[in-house]
Amino acid sequence: MGSMFRNVLALRQISQRSLTTSTRKSVQNRVAEKQKVFQEDNGVPVHLKAGISDVLLYRVTMLLTIIGTGYSLFEIGRASFPQKK
Repeated sequence: MGSMFRNVLALRQISQRSLTTSTRKSVQNRVAEKQKVFQEDNGVPVHLKAGISDVLLYRVTMLLTIIGTGYSLFEIGRASFPQKK
């Protein structure tokens, strides 16, 4: 039991050390830039304002939703009729 506790403490120290030694200067605060993009009144819905990646993700999601709904309706229709033997 004691060696397991020592291993947990050692792992905790390693994880804290790796987090605290990271350089903070490489991370810039881009909140003001993002606010300008998302608050701009250009007629684009907010869920598509981040660019082409948002558009692609939206279209793939809508396509999968339509396919899933169609398949569900197909299976419900197939299950509602008795199987011929």
